[in-house]
Amino acid sequence: MTTLLPTFTAKDLDRFFVGYDEVFNKITEFHDNMSKNIPNYPPYNIKKTDENTYVIEMAVAGFGKSDVEINVAGDKLTIKGNSSQDDKNEFLYQGLAFRPFTRIFHLNDSVEVQNAEMINGMLKVALERIIPEAKKPKNIDIK
Repeated sequence: MTTLLPTFTAKDLDRFFVGYDEVFNKITEFHDNMSKNIPNYPPYNIKKTDENTYVIEMAVAGFGKSDVEINVAGDKLTIKGNSSQDDKNEFLYQGLAFRPFTRIFHLNDSVEVQNAEMINGMLKVALERIIPEAKKPKNIDIK
């Protein structure tokens, strides 16, 4: 069953969102870049675990803690892996991919990386959206 969704552009949203033009431009640029070359290794999940918390789960079987590097710079979370597998052995069959990888996730300004852990071949990166007091909902008294 196919659903026909209406196509719209960032211009269609301008009348509802004031000051978001730069965000829409970033999303459009990101989409254009990703649609050309969509990486599929290693597989990952992004889960929303609570109203303001998220977890990125990445399957990194065969990679040790020292083989994975996590870096946050600005709005980019970069996860790189480079397996230090012993290449001296001759494989009769090699079905496990230990190839190097780089995954980049774009984070909202208010999202921070809380921690990362490796459990049973899964890398789990915990994220939290920190909402400053000035951005929290408040009632305005009418004078």
